[in-house]
Amino acid sequence: MFFKSKQTGNNNIEYLIVGLGNPGRQYESTRHNAGFISLDYIADRLDVKVNRIKFKSTVGEARLAGHRCLLMKPSTFMNLSGQAVTEAMRFYKLPPQKVIILCDDINLDVGAIRIRRKGSDGGQNGVKNIICLSGSDEFPRVKVGIGKKPHPEYDLKDWVLSRFSDKEKTVLKETLPKIYDAVGLMVNDDIDKAMNLYN
Repeated sequence: MFFKSKQTGNNNIEYLIVGLGNPGRQYESTRHNAGFISLDYIADRLDVKVNRIKFKSTVGEARLAGHRCLLMKPSTFMNLSGQAVTEAMRFYKLPPQKVIILCDDINLDVGAIRIRRKGSDGGQNGVKNIICLSGSDEFPRVKVGIGKKPHPEYDLKDWVLSRFSDKEKTVLKETLPKIYDAVGLMVNDDIDKAMNLYN
């Protein structure tokens, strides 16, 4: 497997926690950036700055539930997220099971979350690229609901790049503590409990 690289890594990092999104001010607060929004909340709770440039990402190191984690926001744009994730996996020699992905999901209502131990990309292009470049779908993930398209003819790209309404922002804000708690359980290898509590 690719993560058994001979490249020397710092094995002190036990988990990657990766929020998916698009970099740049024009994409801030868009639906597709629900992963970034979730990661920013986790970083704020842990009083960590995610501002160092590494692995084609902005990153910050944190200790969550007693585990040393690297918080990552890929700068590759959504569809190439796998470039950043697999580079970090190689460096730290981490298997997919130690990489937690936070991403948006149009099949869930705003405020809903869905935790999965592994599985297909579900139509999410960032996850699709990670699976493609890593050769594995065994990434734990937290899917964050961004709501379905308002009608079938609505262009999907326009929808995911639209911004949350004020009411939706309030609902999402109330969901973020649940995502934080769920990720804390996941790094303690208690995904089943996280799924039972938050799915």
